[in-house]
Formats: sequence, C-alpha cells, structure tokens
Amino acid sequence: MSLRELGGAEPRKLLPGATVGLLGGGQLGRMLALAGSAMGYRFVALDPAPEAPCGQVTPQITAAYNDREAARELARRSDVITYEFENVDAGVAALLAEESYVPQGSALLYTTQHRLREKAAIEAAGVPVAPYRKVGSLAELTAAAADLGLPCVLKTATGGYDGKGQAVIREAQELEAAFTQVAAGVAAPELVLEKFVAFRCEISVVAARSASGEVKSFPPAENIHVDNILHLSIVPARVPEDIQRRACELAETLIAGLDAVGLLAVELFVTEDGELFVNELAPRPHNSGHYTMDACVTSQFEQHVRAICNLPLGDTSLVTPVVMVNVLGEHLDRAVSIVYRNDEEANKLGVVPKLHIYGKTESKTGRKMGHINLLCKDTGDGLSWVEQTNLWRH
Repeated sequence: MSLRELGGAEPRKLLPGATVGLLGGGQLGRMLALAGSAMGYRFVALDPAPEAPCGQVTPQITAAYNDREAARELARRSDVITYEFENVDAGVAALLAEESYVPQGSALLYTTQHRLREKAAIEAAGVPVAPYRKVGSLAELTAAAADLGLPCVLKTATGGYDGKGQAVIREAQELEAAFTQVAAGVAAPELVLEKFVAFRCEISVVAARSASGEVKSFPPAENIHVDNILHLSIVPARVPEDIQRRACELAETLIAGLDAVGLLAVELFVTEDGELFVNELAPRPHNSGHYTMDACVTSQFEQHVRAICNLPLGDTSLVTPVVMVNVLGEHLDRAVSIVYRNDEEANKLGVVPKLHIYGKTESKTGRKMGHINLLCKDTGDGLSWVEQTNLWRH
C-alpha cells in the first residue's frame, strides 16, 4: 500500500520554520512541541480542553475533535499535520488528509482504533499475536472461552486504556459478570477475547519510519504495570540480547508492513520460552518511550518530528541505563519535593533524576501528571531509588 493509498500525499521535506499542526493537545503534544520548537519548527494544536498541556507552550484552537471547521482552521495554519493520540476522530483525520498534508494518513488510525482490525493487520504482516476470538454475545463468549481455554482477557474492540474496558476471566463462573462489565450499556457489543499469555515480562519497542521509508527503532523497554497503569520502564530491558534484537526486528517489520509514517509503539509479551507475541500497537509517541528524552541520542519526540517532516532519522543509541517511573496525581507534590531538594538517596546511588511535569490543570488519583527519568550506571540503582523513596507504595 502506498503513502497516497494510505490517505496521505507524496513525501515532502519540511525544514525548520514550517508549522506542525497537532490533533490533540495533551502531554504527548506538549513534549512534541517542546522538542520540535528546539529544532526550529512552529506548532499549533487542536484540543477541546481550555489550557490543555500543549496549549500552554504553543498556540491552541479550542474545539471538539469532530469539529470540522476547527479542523479546517488547523489545516490553514499548518504545513503538516500529525496526531498525538490514536482516538482522534478518524473522519476528521480523513478530511484533513484530503485538504492538507498528513503523511500518516487516516488508514492507520482506522486500523489501530479497533482491536480486531489491528490484530488482523499484525497477522497480515507476518507477526504473531496471542490467540483471540471476536465476541458479540454471552453465548459467543462462552463458546470462545471453551475454544481458547481459560484464563482469558475480554476487551472492548474500541476505546479503553490503562485497564479500562477489559476484564480478566479465570474461571467459567466469571464469564457472565465479565461480559456484563465490559459490554455495559452497549446494545450490540463488539468485543475481543484474548487467550491469557503466560509471560515472563512485557517489553515495548518504539519504531520510527520517515515519509521516504527510512526505518529505525529504539532499544526495547521492559515495562511493569500497577493497577493496569504503566509504573516503570527499564532500559536496557532485562531480557537476553537475542530477544531484544528480535523485538526490534518485529517492530521494524510492522511499521514498514503497515506503511506507517511517524512512530509506532509495539507492546509485546515475552514468554518463558523466549517467544514474542504482540499485544497492542500505538501509532504515536508512547509512555514507555519517555525514557528516550534523557537517555538516548535522539528522543522519540524529536524522531517523530523528523519522520513526519521527512528529515533523516536521528541516532537511537542508548547513552545511559535508565528507569522511567510515572508520576500519578497522588505522587506529584511529593515527587517535586524529593527531586528538587538535596536528594540523599540519589547521591548515594549515583542516580540522576530528571522530572518532567505535563502541566495538566487538575491533579487526580491515577492520572498521569508527569514522569521521572532516573539516569544511572545500572538500572538496579534506579530501581533502588524508586523503592527507597517510598513514593509509589500504596
């Protein structure tokens, strides 16, 4: 499939001074704008929230994502348009692809906004996913669970993140409650049942592809979740180098096979036998790639700007081991006080904490408010710092 068939246009090289339009003005847009501004690019964001994180550092059009006039205004003010998260209105993205330069197009959005379409696309690229079945009723769920075997994970086909819109089913008697929970309020639910993969760990790879087809990937991150929210990313991942290499190859195969432009984050399960199964994709900068901001030669945000502007992709080499830890609403005040004082734990361990705050106007429990990149000689020292601060203990 060509870039034009993807809904984009022929590749263009856009040099500093050009304006990048952002569909979405959250923290990812903010960090894109900060990285791209340092390169000499201008930015404008479309987001419905007044004083969105990105709008604090760049001009903002305040309107709903499905507001077509606002989208056209974004197009008028931009030389190139990108999106900072995948749940933007695909119809608006398609409209912009017709009226503006959107090198990512809209087809990848259409694919990754729907788990069944996404899994089919991954399989078509020759990359393995965990066994799954489409489910639309309790009877279909019962039959699918008998076919796949328990435990399984039931998910909505669209929407849902950080554990929302899904349920783990371990026993047959949990099937009805899980269906009721995940399909709540939907007359004709479209769900996917995935066989639970007994994994050793979860890793992710952020790959980049420029509009002219150059591909590079960042070192894999080992990810640890708490309450279905990403807690830690550890780089280098604590898996054999062969697995790291194969994970990068899979991510590069996928981003090329999907003819994607920009970034593609590929989340993978690693089994005890060293097999890799793709869990999910995200066609944008990713939380697990935030470590690149301080620990790689090129950050994922600079790389995304390079990719959509068709510049040569930057060096993705890891400069230092790093542990990225998310800062949620309940952690924010204490995180600031710990990092911006004489941090004895960091001094003893030889750890350098780099705190990034997203500028969200309201701090809530469980809401991502920032992250800390812990630069260290060994990731064990970074993990020790997390443990000794007691900040993330519930």
